[in-house]
Amino acid sequence: MPDDLLVPDRPAGPSAPPPGIEVRGLRRAFGPVQALDGVDLVARAGAVTALVGPNGSGKTTLLLVLAGLLVPDAGEVRVAGADPVTQSRAARARTGWMPDAFGTWDSLTAREVLTTFADAYRVERGTIALRVEELLATVHLTEYADRPAAVLSRGQKQRLGLARALVHDPQVLLLDEPASGLDPRSRVDLRVLLRRLADEGRTVLVSSHVLSELEEMADDAVFLSRGRTVAGRLADDVTSARRTWRVRALDRAALVAWLDGARVTWRPDDDGGVLLEVDGDPGAAALVRDAVAAGVPLVQVAPAGGALEQAYLALDEERR
Repeated sequence: MPDDLLVPDRPAGPSAPPPGIEVRGLRRAFGPVQALDGVDLVARAGAVTALVGPNGSGKTTLLLVLAGLLVPDAGEVRVAGADPVTQSRAARARTGWMPDAFGTWDSLTAREVLTTFADAYRVERGTIALRVEELLATVHLTEYADRPAAVLSRGQKQRLGLARALVHDPQVLLLDEPASGLDPRSRVDLRVLLRRLADEGRTVLVSSHVLSELEEMADDAVFLSRGRTVAGRLADDVTSARRTWRVRALDRAALVAWLDGARVTWRPDDDGGVLLEVDGDPGAAALVRDAVAAGVPLVQVAPAGGALEQAYLALDEERR
């Protein structure tokens, strides 16, 4: 039997958790452009992993390699235990891929798109119709099931693309900008769905520029810059990490005078408050205590951004 038709399962039991995504030393060039230059990545099964980086950092190239659509120049890749190059059929059978744009086949209806892909993935024929109906309901497209994909809005196409990625019940989900074009209600639905899929034991890798969206759903984060994995983390100890906090008071002049007197470095904030560096929750508690003791009428003391956003902004690599 060809190697790509069968991949031995790892031993079952508590000592052998389901395989997720493992990447070591991954390289991929396009002519003189080194798109991936030694990427290392681990995405756990049962977790949502955020893939974060600026335009041109290699995120989409990495996802294409993981999806088996690009062959790497060097490195090791395992997706749900299978190599996308040497065991491509097994890897694709276990992987759901959602690109950042829906793609072709706009002449087919939403139902036909899902039915065609289910058939291509060799979903059991007798279960395809029910599977398609379930997915249309999951992504709230039941009423558009028999309309050509060409007439769907950008957000509706995104939802159809997600259903298409899920049609064969994959172990691993690769999502490139899945929230692009979605309305606020659909964004919430997406977060809930991805969280549920991860809780079921699947591996979910999500690339997005909307860090606030990722913050709501991600368990882990991988940062890319110029084709390399760079230092950065979604801190487990966010409560103790040094971060930028926003502080406002009823009397801004009194707040500023107190900060200057205490020799605390601050900068103005657009909403009439100030921004300053605080050593996590303990530092914030000390700040509130000292301000109240000094008679400063505080009305807000809160992180200026999420842990994921601040970890990204703190990367020195992007300033080189």
